[in-house]
Amino acid sequence: MINLCFGMQFQLPTVSERVLRGERNSLSKAITIVENEEPDYSSLMKEIYMHTGRAHIIGVTGPLGTGKSSLVDQLVKSYRLKEKKVAVLAVDPSSPVSGGAILGDRVRMLDHSLDPNVYIRSMASRGDEGGLSRASKDVVRTLDAAGFDIVFVETVGIGQTEVEIVDVADTIIVVLMPELGDEIQAAKAGLVEIGDIFAVNKCDLPGADKVLYNLGSVLSAKESGWQQRAIKVSARSSEGMNELVTAIEDHGEFLKKSGSSSAESSMKLQKELTKRISDLVISELTAVLPRDPEFATMLNRLLKKDIDPDAAAHQLAQKYILRKENR
Repeated sequence: MINLCFGMQFQLPTVSERVLRGERNSLSKAITIVENEEPDYSSLMKEIYMHTGRAHIIGVTGPLGTGKSSLVDQLVKSYRLKEKKVAVLAVDPSSPVSGGAILGDRVRMLDHSLDPNVYIRSMASRGDEGGLSRASKDVVRTLDAAGFDIVFVETVGIGQTEVEIVDVADTIIVVLMPELGDEIQAAKAGLVEIGDIFAVNKCDLPGADKVLYNLGSVLSAKESGWQQRAIKVSARSSEGMNELVTAIEDHGEFLKKSGSSSAESSMKLQKELTKRISDLVISELTAVLPRDPEFATMLNRLLKKDIDPDAAAHQLAQKYILRKENR
């Protein structure tokens, strides 16, 4: 609070208010707050959550080396030609030393660094199995609230656990390429089930048509009714980029008209809420249990072989589990 000489008071805008105005410096600060779960984290999310749900969130995943970053770079250019505000969240592998992101994607996208309507942020996966940090959902919400029309979320490409991106994105692009048997790898990894659009990148290489043919035998209509599509593209020459953007927009319109967007949002929120509650309970128990005298007693019984671990866990858990009659 600043007292002015003429007796009036002026309230400085909060970080969340600045984010809602689209101020880039405040956006960067807000994302750092979310990533590190700083003291202002809870109040920040409370204030911006009601302003989310407007952006089209596009997940980009697939095996390593298929050119996901180059493809995202081309997609950013395509959407900027449509005068859309675009954000990119590139989830990088964590540095083994600092735990921070390696930031490779921001280096590759320097051409957009001077565009005020493009925001690129790298984020460390920090060992999360799905290649997506737990904070990624709230970072995406922050970008959404800041007024971006399109938010790309690119994952690290670590194989079977890439399916976690389905909990974040509206539209999922699986990037493959010729000569690596990626369509088979994708099928084994479960990417075929989650993908809405399959982009066969580096289509100038031999074997692109074979990849499309092999995909044709496994692609089908999803539960929502959306018919999966496969498109040949080249991030190098921009071949197929218009078709890819059209497919993305078609999927966005399909979600709106079919009501699938609301149904999927409900399922995602149910899963997220369950996970967050579980994490809070586990965190609290982890802190409380070592101080519980009964825990020490049970540990001694285990050391003496008076009880087995499963029985010990069940007995001790009764103190912390809500009884059915109290639910």
